[in-house]
Amino acid sequence: MYKTCMKGAVAALIITMGGAGVALAADTDKAAGDSGKKHHVVFHVTDSDEKKWNQVLNNAGNLQKKVGKENVEIEVVANGPGLDMFKFESAVGNRMKEAVGNGVQLLACGATMKATNVTEKDLFPGVKVVPGGVIEIMEKQEAGWTYLKI
Repeated sequence: MYKTCMKGAVAALIITMGGAGVALAADTDKAAGDSGKKHHVVFHVTDSDEKKWNQVLNNAGNLQKKVGKENVEIEVVANGPGLDMFKFESAVGNRMKEAVGNGVQLLACGATMKATNVTEKDLFPGVKVVPGGVIEIMEKQEAGWTYLKI
């Protein structure tokens, strides 16, 4: 009798836990992008390393795929040496074109541009200039955006 009761209790526990697991998985999926919530993410890049830039562009694209382009606003802010990848001769130029086409905002630090004698004519089409990269990031964080440093 004891074994029969234990088997029943274990079976009930498994069924209960299985249902909770399904509910938890559904909640996780909903939180990841099905909630209809608009997400806001700002990537900060201060490096001209091609691998890091590919990582940023991969992350932005994957984020849009997971939560839906219409559910996320993404900015990539570059200052310091990171600004080099926004130039015409950039190794990731084709990827930037794709990102801009998908609605990712590429923002160059105007202060870095001034300090390095870079003009808007030197930048890849679609890159916009903000007065200061760190000011842009500060304002986005104050507005509740998620900050990701690459």
